[in-house]
Amino acid sequence: MSRGRVLVIDGDDFARESLTGLLQPEYEVFTAKDGSEGLQIFGKARPDLVVTAVALHALDGIKVLEMIKRSSRNTPVIIVTAHAEMRSIIEAMRLGAYDYFAKPIDYSRLKEMISKALESTSHSADLIIPESVLHDALPNERTIVGRSSGIMEVIKKIGQVSSSRVNVLIEGESGTGKELVSRVIHNSGVTNGLPFVAVDLSTLPETLVESELFGHVKGAFTGAVRDRKGRFETAADGTLFLDEISEIPLNLQVKLLRVLQEREFEPVGGGMTLPMNARIVVATNRNLEELVRRGKFREDLFYRISVFRINIPPLRERREDIPSLVIHILQKINRELHKNVRRVPHDVIKALQNHYWVGNIRELENVLLQAVVLAKGDVLEKESLSFLQSTGSIAKAEGEDLSLELMEREHIIFVLNKTNWDKTEAARLLNISRHTLYNKIKAYRIAQ
Repeated sequence: MSRGRVLVIDGDDFARESLTGLLQPEYEVFTAKDGSEGLQIFGKARPDLVVTAVALHALDGIKVLEMIKRSSRNTPVIIVTAHAEMRSIIEAMRLGAYDYFAKPIDYSRLKEMISKALESTSHSADLIIPESVLHDALPNERTIVGRSSGIMEVIKKIGQVSSSRVNVLIEGESGTGKELVSRVIHNSGVTNGLPFVAVDLSTLPETLVESELFGHVKGAFTGAVRDRKGRFETAADGTLFLDEISEIPLNLQVKLLRVLQEREFEPVGGGMTLPMNARIVVATNRNLEELVRRGKFREDLFYRISVFRINIPPLRERREDIPSLVIHILQKINRELHKNVRRVPHDVIKALQNHYWVGNIRELENVLLQAVVLAKGDVLEKESLSFLQSTGSIAKAEGEDLSLELMEREHIIFVLNKTNWDKTEAARLLNISRHTLYNKIKAYRIAQ
């Protein structure tokens, strides 16, 4: 009994007959000499896979691919080209070709590819996104996804605090969704419909933090050519979200404390006092109490901003939420990239749940994005998970140096490469400050 049906389209009699002879012992094979005939056979026989040459009479292989994908986008199509012409290959992959082969064909490799493609289309997946869900409106990015005890505790606390204007401290590792939680707080209670203003303090130069928060008047400093509203004023009666509050300089911590106490502030260079009506929500991926003990963060400011605390668990502590998160993220990625990846096999889910997730949900989003880009059909394949391809770079054979310093150096290099050497993002993923990252790069003599 054949494992599947394969349509071979090629105007080269020898190539077509050779491939047919190779496949017939295992598959039911249909053949066509040109694109028009191939499309007719495809419409009648509905094969499970198509192998088509690029150079065909009347209708070339790229057009055949495009028309097949219009009627059956999940049917794998393998392109065979005589010259491996770059533009044809790029166009074929853009249109959704499973893969391509250059002549002369390595028939053993092609046979392996056909087997793998057919296996992926018939794979029994534990997680299947229904077509109706896949093509619904984009998922609400202000929704907290998950039913784990840790995330349910977060949702419960949001409910407790949303009806008041008390200051909120959100704690959690980089990538756990601290800004998302702040937006849900904002939209769930007394501030709903009012301005939401977010400031990432870790990205602002120290010299600009004060002006960014409080605004400035014309002539307050070099380059201040006009009056400018600060974030406190822009937030008005809504919510001001201060991300990475641990990065605010000590001298400005005093001014921030005064604003929170007096509920008023002064723009830089101005003598007027403005009211501060916004609700303050702050977030950090660092241990503020430890920073207080070390004299890096004012104790009085810490108590002022932490009237109500919410701790977001890292993704590795809520692994049971990963299937739901995958559905949520894939729906968004599919719509943005015009893809149709909706089947996630059991081994892929297990691999995702077993990963450590240094970068939490942000890292999961990046991994899924890369996997969807590489997907050749509607199945998310395990081979496309970037972290499985990278683990070998830090794995050491028995007897080699396994010192903590070496492993840390290797991991820093891995994260830097993963972020294309964006040191701010790398520091966030590593859960350390930029200053600490720079020191480690220097100490370990890491070069780009």
